[in-house]
Amino acid sequence: MTVLLRRIRPEQFREFILLAVTIGLLLFFAAQIPNYFDPRSVNRLTTGLAITLVVAVGQVLVVLTRNIDLSVSSIVGLAAYMTGTLLTRDTTLSPFAAVLIAMAIGLTLGVVNGLIVAYGGVPAIIATLGTLALYRVILVEFSGAKTVTTADLPDWLNDVPSATIVTIAEYDLRLMVGVALVVVVLGLLILRYLPFGRRLYAIGSNPEAARNAGLPVKRDVFTAFVISGALSGLAGFMFLVRFGNITVTAAQGLELQVVAAVVVGGVAIFGGSGSMIGALLGVLLIEILQQSLLRWAGISEFVKDAILGLLILVAVTADTIILGRLREMWARVRRRDRAARQALTADEGGLAHGA
Repeated sequence: MTVLLRRIRPEQFREFILLAVTIGLLLFFAAQIPNYFDPRSVNRLTTGLAITLVVAVGQVLVVLTRNIDLSVSSIVGLAAYMTGTLLTRDTTLSPFAAVLIAMAIGLTLGVVNGLIVAYGGVPAIIATLGTLALYRVILVEFSGAKTVTTADLPDWLNDVPSATIVTIAEYDLRLMVGVALVVVVLGLLILRYLPFGRRLYAIGSNPEAARNAGLPVKRDVFTAFVISGALSGLAGFMFLVRFGNITVTAAQGLELQVVAAVVVGGVAIFGGSGSMIGALLGVLLIEILQQSLLRWAGISEFVKDAILGLLILVAVTADTIILGRLREMWARVRRRDRAARQALTADEGGLAHGA
């Protein structure tokens, strides 16, 4: 254990465990469900996780700062409906323009969240719970009880779900999955290499110390909410592409799935630790559970929500108890190694002086 702690940070244990659990689940369901790994089933699984994954990337940035964005499902639904409505009225609108419009809608709603939380000082869980309801009401009023239907949308939009980047041995990498993976990579690069990403960890680890150190805490928290909103807008466009028929209940309940994926993926709900790879594994694990249990046991939507709630409880408990102890052990090992190096340096200095 000591050797492992010298090489692996405690947060990485969660990712290894998640990967092992995911592989175990795949093998279990493959033994229980006929043709589990056939191309059609795999394409359904990967396409299903794309929307959740894009929203989860933005959620990671927010949760790292000890905040949470519960309004993401309403942002996705509102962006999907408004973009779909514009496309039904102007079928000449280009795909690039449609994506930009959806992201602009999400960005605007993210700005509202950021202003309330970062500069208004309202706790994020309260603020975004309020905007979750507010944005849904705006969607209801804007829609006028009408539905955006696939038949009214441009032909190019209906072709996007089946658009493929590359096909390997009958397995397709769909365009939407490719977009989601690009978003994950960009999020990974932000957290690993940009000062903004490193500041998010510092803010989540100790907000007061970050403020005392002169870090732009309010600006960074605001930016995290804005990015989360913009990515939710992108997910709204993807939702429109995938389902076509958009009602006022579009994406309802997505916030629970996203929060579960992020927390299960090892992003500490108390902020300061986590990674995009962990979030990706969390989304994959939850999507495998939901789709496989539906095919294997025919579970209902209520049971699916109960499973998500249970996963959140298990993840938070594990982070508080198990990973908390691992972090303490990791810190002790680091302190011992540092003391040993200092003692060795002092001995070498003494020998050199004596010589």
